[in-house]
Amino acid sequence: MKFKNIGNTNEKISEIGIGTWKMGIDINHEINAIKLGIKNGINFIDTAELYGTEYLVSKSIKNIERENVFIATKVSPHHFHYNDVIKACNNSLKNLNIKQIDLYQLHWPNYNIEISETMKAMEKLVDDGKIRYIGVSNFTLKELDGAQNAMKKYNIVSNQVEYNIITRGIEKDLLKYCEKEKITIIAYSPLARGSLFSKKYYKLYQFLDTIGKKYKKSATQTALNFIISGKNAIAIPKASSEKHVIENIGASGWKLNKRDLEQIENFLKNNKIKRNSLSDTYGPIMKRTSSIWSKLMTNKQ
Repeated sequence: MKFKNIGNTNEKISEIGIGTWKMGIDINHEINAIKLGIKNGINFIDTAELYGTEYLVSKSIKNIERENVFIATKVSPHHFHYNDVIKACNNSLKNLNIKQIDLYQLHWPNYNIEISETMKAMEKLVDDGKIRYIGVSNFTLKELDGAQNAMKKYNIVSNQVEYNIITRGIEKDLLKYCEKEKITIIAYSPLARGSLFSKKYYKLYQFLDTIGKKYKKSATQTALNFIISGKNAIAIPKASSEKHVIENIGASGWKLNKRDLEQIENFLKNNKIKRNSLSDTYGPIMKRTSSIWSKLMTNKQ
């Protein structure tokens, strides 16, 4: 497993992590999968209060040395007022059964609450030792810049966004900006929510499989390696089975060469393979109403 610095820090995180969105279906199986991932080099585990999986992460890291895992979670948009941020963090600490969260992220922008109020609370949490680093999720370049400018002491170290071989909207401006500013891109849905394996993208899957065979890797591993080939990008595929965890881990420790990266780029361009992210399609509406839907989703957990 290869590791990368998160943001402009000296903290090392695995370039393949584990995402826990939509987990909680087969708890024992999922816990075993996460434990297997940690045993085989993964140290980055991502969750969120909205996912309702913090308790699952807690069980997965029980009896594991704390320094061997880097825990990231998120505060929901309806908790962006100062006091609510503090309360939500305390709840997450309790759910995770840890004394300090390694990376605390704003889950989505909330246009109805001043970002300066939210970031003030986030910085307070760092000062109090409850969190180590501050990140955001689903933030555009403008939103990311606004959040950073609202901070007085600390830097934003990461932006978690949808990014995969099919959904590449962040390459327009956000990816280069984050690379320049040393902000880690945490790619969620790095396998396009399973679309990579659908009939629609069968030709792409076959092409990736052909490329992968040169390295004795699968199409899945090739698709993940394509994403983490960026020096400041990591991927957090969901891995609810031990088989998938091992396959995902195999996406690290090697690198697609320049010629193969170019071939993949040409294939995507020639076949007009492109899909908008959730943020691109519904972003403006979701951000205006984030206080409402995030509260409803959190209450369902």
